[in-house]
Amino acid sequence: MRQIKNQKLAQLLVQLHFTPQKHLRKQLAAAEKLLTIIKADKEYPFDFVCFHITGYHPETLLEQPPIKGDELIEDLRIFIAKLSSQLALAVNEQNQKVYTIEDLAASLAVSTKTIHRWRKRGIIAKKFIFEDGKKRLGFLQSAVDKFFSDNPGLAVKAKKFKRLTEKEKQLIIKQTKALAASAALSRYQIIDQIASKLGKSHETIRYTLLNYEKANPDKPVPGGPSGVITPAGAAEIYKLFKQDSPIKELMSRFGRSKSSIYRIINQQRARALLARKIEFVASDEFLEEDAKQKFLEKPVSIEKPFSPKHIEPLGLASESLLPEYLKALRNTPVLNRQREVELFRRYNYLKYLASVTRTGMKPTRVYSDRLEKIENCLAEAEAIKKTIIEANLRLVVGIAGKHSAGGASFLDLVSKGNFALIKSVEEFDYTRGIRFSKTASLNIAKEYAKVSGKSTELTREKAGSLANIQRYLKPAESDFAAIERARHNLVQVIRDELDHREQYIILNHFGLVGTLIRKNKKTLQQIGTDLHLTKERVRQLELTALQKLRNSLSIEEFELLTG
Repeated sequence: MRQIKNQKLAQLLVQLHFTPQKHLRKQLAAAEKLLTIIKADKEYPFDFVCFHITGYHPETLLEQPPIKGDELIEDLRIFIAKLSSQLALAVNEQNQKVYTIEDLAASLAVSTKTIHRWRKRGIIAKKFIFEDGKKRLGFLQSAVDKFFSDNPGLAVKAKKFKRLTEKEKQLIIKQTKALAASAALSRYQIIDQIASKLGKSHETIRYTLLNYEKANPDKPVPGGPSGVITPAGAAEIYKLFKQDSPIKELMSRFGRSKSSIYRIINQQRARALLARKIEFVASDEFLEEDAKQKFLEKPVSIEKPFSPKHIEPLGLASESLLPEYLKALRNTPVLNRQREVELFRRYNYLKYLASVTRTGMKPTRVYSDRLEKIENCLAEAEAIKKTIIEANLRLVVGIAGKHSAGGASFLDLVSKGNFALIKSVEEFDYTRGIRFSKTASLNIAKEYAKVSGKSTELTREKAGSLANIQRYLKPAESDFAAIERARHNLVQVIRDELDHREQYIILNHFGLVGTLIRKNKKTLQQIGTDLHLTKERVRQLELTALQKLRNSLSIEEFELLTG
């Protein structure tokens, strides 16, 4: 599916990706309603679009150029399809008929290309889960009725071509058999000739033959050899396959055997994988003989976050979107250091496996099991990437709040921060032993440094809202007490296991001097000055001390110290 061209609308879609489903349904309905009022020959500000979908007006630093109506219509089509895909609407849960592209084309006796042209003219398509468990585009009966109500001329034309008499159907069957017997033509070529001769669409002829064969399984309509498939034909077969068109339907439409259809599909899958850019952080441990067993067979688990029972009101102007977004963040699992390393190792190893398996692959000679292995590795890697991103979204919100005083919209900053976070996941080198949050924080801050605009003071209302956001995402008081007790226990272990110099370094560098709310931290340079040591010597002593503590502390205690 084509990507959304307007960057602001694309960012809004990313933002909504982490919104609860109940709220998404309202925004999907709002986007559908917006699509019906957009005129192709007019222009619209993004503020207008955002408000109609979310109910809030985004703050912007610079005046944004308006969006052309025809481009907005195309982008909204894709926006609606992608948003509905997140909701996973089931066909059997709808209170009206849902058509696939092929079903709608058949019922109106038009081609699937015509249906795609009608989509550009405004008929709304959404992603649904059909009875076979597969997700694909569908059209609600109400959307079809609305489209024809707005375009009565098309309705008349569709109805005109819909009515095929029994005599016309028999004529089509008869001519198909005659052409198949007299010439070496493929099913596709036969259908084209009959469609041209009778003045009917290709789809009308094809579905007439399909319906005849369904009704008469012992009397298949013959078709000659298919010949060499054109690149356009192969691309069309692969496109229809990805849209979950049945193999039997592809065989009939293109006049090819089952093995031929699968061969063409595999060649197209191979070309798509060869064109895909696969990058990963390399590690020597990937080359170990038991790497696959160590990194893939062990299930990766994640920890649950704090779950305070009381949810404070945020008091934000844009409560229609942001509170739901924050609720999603608050209930998102968090990762400790060990889980983080496991996920990043698995994420990069899967991409490494996909890259190695792809090496030397040729589209003209490829097996489906090899393609499936590559696709499965990449799909699991994407799922892990999503887990890591979701676990670190609080980080984006926290940093965005600190930069909102510069005149930038908080939501705009969160969107930009999300993109920086995604890039950080893709590039993070877990083998260096650094926490991901540190690298991601730096990249997000760099992204915000690019934001230019007026330097404005933080208003009382805005400061209160941001304070509420930070308070909302923090643990409850009972959790603070538990953490504080754990810190005291940790300090006791440090005093028991380390000498005085090592204690001073660990306690001051990791902020165990002071309270949980107000930590007193010192840099290695400051500690070196206090102890009359070089910064590098302090670093060496710290590493020695951490090694001692790693052997004495539990994973949770070590995480509390260094996290």
